[in-house]
Parts: sequence; structure tokens; C-alpha cells
Amino acid sequence: MGMGKDLAAAFPVAREVFQEVDEALGASLSQLMFEGPAETLTLTENAQPALMAVSLAVVRVLASDGIAVADHARFVAGHSLGEYSALAAAGALELADTARLLRTRGQAMQKAVPVGEGAMAALLGLSLEDAQAIAALAAGQEPGSVCEAANDNAPGQVVVSGHKAAVDRAIVLAKEKGAKRAVLLPVSAPFHCALMAPAAQVMAEALAGVSFKAPVVPVVANVTAKPEQEPETLRRLLVEQVTGAVRWREGVLAMAEAGVSELVEMGSGKVLAGLAKRIHPDLSACSLQGPADIEAFARSL
Repeated sequence: MGMGKDLAAAFPVAREVFQEVDEALGASLSQLMFEGPAETLTLTENAQPALMAVSLAVVRVLASDGIAVADHARFVAGHSLGEYSALAAAGALELADTARLLRTRGQAMQKAVPVGEGAMAALLGLSLEDAQAIAALAAGQEPGSVCEAANDNAPGQVVVSGHKAAVDRAIVLAKEKGAKRAVLLPVSAPFHCALMAPAAQVMAEALAGVSFKAPVVPVVANVTAKPEQEPETLRRLLVEQVTGAVRWREGVLAMAEAGVSELVEMGSGKVLAGLAKRIHPDLSACSLQGPADIEAFARSL
């Protein structure tokens, strides 16, 4: 509740972002963000464009203060839906198109698998290779079953996704393998696995109708974990991302190896800033969520 409200109150340019998103969707998403109800905002078709809108509000506020992505960033990257925010921040996608795409993505991902048939679980304290082996073993115990490593977030933090029964088996196997924790996640669908194939088809059609430009800086893609700039490649990778794993750990390492020393997380939450320090000890990371964060960051440059 109150998502982005402090930004809208403090910065006219942030209000303009929320208004543009509302107009693109033909609905007052900003009112839902500011006032709730929370159970409607957390529906993935609303949460995805809402999270993007807050990130882009921060980006635009900084740009209005002379701190533009093109001048101050080597790369942009975003986790899952955040990749759309990154593409919009780098000018590859228009804000209105991004909002509509994320609404479509949220609806398509929710519809792809009936509620209760899929699940995701975090396996903590195991390597990616161990998690992949466990997922394959869990899926292999039942013909036609799906269980895959969906997010490689940080060393010892891998999320698996698939059929509920297979994910349950993966949790048991992970504990037997010595995982520190293996827990179901409170998600509405099994994202980033083969069960999302119907959603990938929907997104292929939606993305085909949208204009892509070359980003002002390379986008480190979830699917390849490397910098990408060619518009048609970026379009294709967003389709592949629906069923593909988010290779976040590798992507952050790629940025560090290219000489990046500081990561700036823009928008709601500070999870990615926390992950960065676990992925590479020499990286510094900060999170810009509200007016005070933005003003302090601007003064630090």
C-alpha cells in the first residue's frame, strides 16, 4: 500500500510516469498502488506494471536532475519482469508499451497453469548444479512431470519451478542433500519453467507488435547472462525468458568482470542490492526507493 505515493508527492516527473501508465492501461493503476486494496494490487497482472512504474519513476526523476542512464550507467539489468523495466530505462521500449506488455505478461503467466497445479521453492545452501540435479531427479520420478531450476539468484540461492508434486519432491531431496532450507514460495504460478509455454506464445505475439530500439547502454539479459543490444535479439530473449531460467548470479558476475563496481537498484525493494554483495564481495550496491534515497544518491555523484 502506498506504492510510489511518496515519489508522486515529491516529484512532478514521477506523477507523469504514473499518469502515462494509467493512460496506457486504460485504468487507474496508480490509485490501486497508492490506496489498494492490497489483494488486487498483488495480482500479477497489476503487480508487474506497478513495479515497473515505480522503477521508471525513479529513472525519470534522476534524468530530470541531469543523471541519465546513458551518461552514468555501463549496463542495465532487471530480474524477471524487471528486465522490461531495464529495457524501458535504456530506451529500448516505450513506457506505454512496457506497461501494456507487462499487463499481458501477468495475465498470460497466471492463465498458463491452473491454480494449485504448479509451485516454486527456494533451495538454500546448494550449488546451482546440485539444484539442477535435484530438479531433474524430482521430475523424473513421474512421467511428464516438470521441475526445473528457474532462478539462480546468488551463491546458494536457487529457486526451482514446476508441477506442485515434483516441487514437493525436490524439497525433500534438497533436504536429504544437505540444503540449509528448502521452502515453498508464496507465488501464484510456476514461473520460468516449461509449464509457462502457453504464456511464451502469448508474449511472442504481443512482442511482435511492439517497436524495439537499440538501448542506450547494453542490457544484461536474464536468459544469456551477458550484455545484449540488438533490438531483434532483445525481443526474442523476452519470449525465451518466460520459460527460461533467470541467470541473475551469472549476469551480475558478468557486469563485475566488465569493470562495474557499483550497482544501483531503482524502485520498490532492496533484494537485488542485497544479492549483489553475496554474488561478488567487491561490489557495492544501493537501493533507491523514495525521495530521500534519490536525493542522497544525487548528492553523492
